[in-house]
Amino acid sequence: MAILPIVEVPDARLRETCAPVAEVTDEVRGIVADMFDTMYAARGIGLAAIQVGIMQRIVVIDLQDGVEEGEEAPPEAARDPHAYINPEITWVSDELSTYNEGCLSIPEQYAEVTRPARCRVTWLDTDGTRQEAEYDGLMATCMQHEIDHLNGVLFIDHISRLKRGMLMKKLDKLRRG
Repeated sequence: MAILPIVEVPDARLRETCAPVAEVTDEVRGIVADMFDTMYAARGIGLAAIQVGIMQRIVVIDLQDGVEEGEEAPPEAARDPHAYINPEITWVSDELSTYNEGCLSIPEQYAEVTRPARCRVTWLDTDGTRQEAEYDGLMATCMQHEIDHLNGVLFIDHISRLKRGMLMKKLDKLRRG
């Protein structure tokens, strides 16, 4: 498989809405495999297809355990990969939770984001079978974060204008190096 380049802000593609996948094919499964390779190489826990320049509603998530400092990717035994094709949030709880979120498209920048504590999601798996599950904790946060990407929304859209401005200035400084 392949490690794809990650699209970073301010790339305008990150603000577009992704198209649904018409049919789960071998090509789609190949995209999913490349997305996992890319996510693991970048040491992320979630990746939306838009983040690698593919304008389709595909998300991969792995809240893997066991990544040691200096490792490029988690060991195979620690991986728990999940692919979501055409994921849609069908319900969210009134209860909220706050996580310190980051994003591979906004490197090395983090902010406290408050989201619903639980969500229910429907999607197609890599066999094209419709699935549904309810998530809580970090998985609920990650799922909402990645589905936001498919709709052109970034985690920084959930924080104040002042905090967003400060975060973007830090990113600019980091890039200038």
